[in-house]
Amino acid sequence: MTENLYTALNDRSKHIFKNLVESYLETGSPAGSETILKRGGLNLSSSSIRAILSNLQKEGLLYAPHTSAGRMPTNKGMRFFVDGLLEFGRVSNSEKEIIKQQCASRGKPYEEVLEVASKAISGLSSHAGIVIAPKFQKNIKHIEFIRLNETQIMSILAYENGEVENRIIEDGGKYNHSLLVQTSNYLSSKFQNKNISQIKKLVENELVKYQNELEIISSKLIKRGILESSPNLKNPYIFLHGHSNLLKDEMVLKDLDQIRGLFDEIEKKTSFVNILENAAKANGVQIFIGSKNFLFKHSGLSMVMAPYKNKDQEIVGAIGVVGPTRLNYAKIVPLVDYTSKIIGKVID
Repeated sequence: MTENLYTALNDRSKHIFKNLVESYLETGSPAGSETILKRGGLNLSSSSIRAILSNLQKEGLLYAPHTSAGRMPTNKGMRFFVDGLLEFGRVSNSEKEIIKQQCASRGKPYEEVLEVASKAISGLSSHAGIVIAPKFQKNIKHIEFIRLNETQIMSILAYENGEVENRIIEDGGKYNHSLLVQTSNYLSSKFQNKNISQIKKLVENELVKYQNELEIISSKLIKRGILESSPNLKNPYIFLHGHSNLLKDEMVLKDLDQIRGLFDEIEKKTSFVNILENAAKANGVQIFIGSKNFLFKHSGLSMVMAPYKNKDQEIVGAIGVVGPTRLNYAKIVPLVDYTSKIIGKVID
């Protein structure tokens, strides 16, 4: 639909619309024909500009919040602007250096890198910075299998961050104590400092080729005790900083109940699986505007989100900026894109 509309509008209409949206992004106020004339670039009368603005309003791209008070872009208009008329800026060298320095891992735990990244992007954008990642990216420190009873084994996964996870495996009494100890030692040495995604690849590419008894048992137990369970996407790591910046915009402040709901949703970590699912489908930066924002459903909010990948080019999380629809998209889109690439380099 946006593409058809882009083709239907002539260059003069696009130029006027672009000027109006850029004025709105700068000031947050409605713009009229006089404002557009002052911005220059067109040899038209005020009446001609008003006629074009009226047509753009009929197309659903603009609306007038008050009589004779100028016009503002609708969510549809912002989408049209972002998709076809926005000229992206560049991340400055100083901004790149800040991102690199603040996100440098230097042996930091995975979670700490993500938290620092959300702070960095919040500070540089002057909006809320958010980073989401599924918890299965934690590195494993120790793996152990112990017999619970005649038919069941417990797998114990100890992670580098101190968390411990237990899982029950039905084996029908097939493996004795000695074999379980040997298997535990073998797998702990082989998979130490690796996360579930990396272990899955090793199992698929290596263990299946091995023939001795210990390796065959290891392959079976690791598949059933670790890889059968899906990653816990419903309780991901969520790092949000700068959310107080959301309260600086008048359009957002008009609906404080929804903002409170947003904060509640973040605290409860509900719906964030949608971000990870959308990130997995994305080739790059995605922009969600107003009510089309699948997460917050708030007409005054937008989200710029990009996936980040590990060294194997697998998507392992997402980073973005949340703010009013009047975001400086030209600056924030390349900022989010660059930060996502830096995170991908430092988390491996």
